[in-house]
Amino acid sequence: MKKIVTAFALLATLFSFTGCEKYLDVNKNVDAPDYVDAGLYLPGILSAYQGFYWDIRALGPLTQMMGGSYGNFYMHYYAKSSDAGGEMWRMTYWLQGMNLENMINQSIEEEQWTLAGIGYAIKAFSWDCITKYHADLPLKQTFEPGRLSHDYDYQPEIMAQVREWAKTAIEYLEKEDNSNYGTYLTQGDLVYHGDKSKWIKFAHSVIVNDLAALTNKSDFESKYAAELLEHAALALDSNDDTFAVERMTASSTDPQFGAYYNFWGTYRENLVNSYWQSDYIVQLLTGSVPQYDPATGDKVDDVDAAGEVINKYYPWKPADKQIICDTTKATGHYDPRAAAKLASVDYAKYDAMDDLDAIKSWHYYGSGFSGAVGPIGTAPNLYGFRTATPSKTVEGHGRWLFRDDAPYVLLTAAEIQFEVAEVYWKLGKKSEALAAWKKAVALDMDFTVSYMNPGAPDNGVVGGKLPGGSGLSKAAFNTLAAEYVAGPYVNGMTLTDFSLSHIMMQKFVHLWPWGALEAWTDLRKYHYDINYTGAYPSQGNGWTKTEVSQKWDTDPTKVYKGYYLLPAPVENRRGSYNADNEGSPCYRIRPRYNSEYMWNKTSMDALKPISGNATNYHCSIPWFAYPGDYPEEL
Repeated sequence: MKKIVTAFALLATLFSFTGCEKYLDVNKNVDAPDYVDAGLYLPGILSAYQGFYWDIRALGPLTQMMGGSYGNFYMHYYAKSSDAGGEMWRMTYWLQGMNLENMINQSIEEEQWTLAGIGYAIKAFSWDCITKYHADLPLKQTFEPGRLSHDYDYQPEIMAQVREWAKTAIEYLEKEDNSNYGTYLTQGDLVYHGDKSKWIKFAHSVIVNDLAALTNKSDFESKYAAELLEHAALALDSNDDTFAVERMTASSTDPQFGAYYNFWGTYRENLVNSYWQSDYIVQLLTGSVPQYDPATGDKVDDVDAAGEVINKYYPWKPADKQIICDTTKATGHYDPRAAAKLASVDYAKYDAMDDLDAIKSWHYYGSGFSGAVGPIGTAPNLYGFRTATPSKTVEGHGRWLFRDDAPYVLLTAAEIQFEVAEVYWKLGKKSEALAAWKKAVALDMDFTVSYMNPGAPDNGVVGGKLPGGSGLSKAAFNTLAAEYVAGPYVNGMTLTDFSLSHIMMQKFVHLWPWGALEAWTDLRKYHYDINYTGAYPSQGNGWTKTEVSQKWDTDPTKVYKGYYLLPAPVENRRGSYNADNEGSPCYRIRPRYNSEYMWNKTSMDALKPISGNATNYHCSIPWFAYPGDYPEEL
């Protein structure tokens, strides 16, 4: 596997922009200049966001969005003395870190309000993400010079600070700015190219995203809901607003620029054949969430009167109520996001790209937790249709978000609308929730097709090469998407049938897998649909050391239908967590080993309710997932 670490890109860009005469002054040290234009920090700071995609190799298995062999994350655990899953820590504290602080401070000093506002918006977003990932963090003392250790701050303070930074960003971005940025924003802003209106929307969206983690708290409706809706009205509202970081431009053939390719692309081979689409996402997008026998936990066989399996591709009886789609029924029940987002073994020749019936007949296979073999077959690699190790002569540059030239998607208008729908649902405003939800699903359809790169049929030559890409055309997708949205699973949805499951599960599909962090946030705030009593689950009340008790899909309070954790007593689960978990699923990622566990253990030891040095610290429930404050003791 080719592990190419991204150069921070700052030095690479110092000489790529015009107007840098300061570096030609022979009386200064050009290798260590004492002054850097604030705008030169920006491309490197934004490029650091590829760290999210590094850590989705941990979050994908944790959320059951992907199967994967990265450490033990599929077991809700990770290797000790390891930095696995620690890239977001590295990104926030180091790659952005003082570079971002310097950019903000220098911009304010020089009254470059737009750049200062962009800096604060980035800071707010990064810290919102890292606290959802790690929970409690060093915040106040982080950049104090001379410190060799840092005290931790708790999540309530961090999340409140995120919102304050985002509001500061809006304040600066709305100020009149007469600065001459040259190409620093048009070229160095790898997201919006200096469009202040989009950065303002993004800053509002960060506030929405921060508050959306709190929807299950007991005081959400009275304390946070109105603020969320207020900012949502000013947030990202179209796919033109998507917060997606473009790749730095680079040679397409020179290996020294390999780090400029998308981390998930075929060139860098970071997914290769060790990460796969999960059986759960395949079930959702094919309408095949199975029935389980509550007496045994086994899937119910789908057989005829003679005991013969009716559908050999999918041998189990599907649950009576599918939430996303049902491909076995009439027009409007097929979800084309399966064909766009998932890999199939059935389009190897790219010869039915506009044949709607053929596209609808494709088969999809999902993986197990730690291997490609799943319940009904072997999952293909994420780049295309092959089941063996990917070949660039077949997969080319990859497909959808798993391609070399794809941007790093981080926040979308659809995500905001799903969060608005959830809030309206909590407030008992079901009609408003349904309207926001329909808008969100429609946005996801447009979002999905916008990143498709259709392949092409075999040229018929012996040994001819296939260029890879999506197996259907954009026109075919749009036709099928229009049918789906007009059908019973979206626009035909009634208030009577509409449920919180529709909101959260459609959001899960939209976030797959680029938004795994937000999906994990949602799963944790609903406590993985664990069956418990009282305020939150715990040892003996939701799980034992060997088994997690989860709600059955027939329970109307279960949010994620078909979702069962590894140690749940159902078929294709029935595994176990590491003994250190003491039966609990993972609720936070432990801080980066080479940072905190090497030199900041004393500060970590003081953390409550579970010490940061405890072997089960990763099972400590974050504040956002408690209905109230942190408990004094467990």
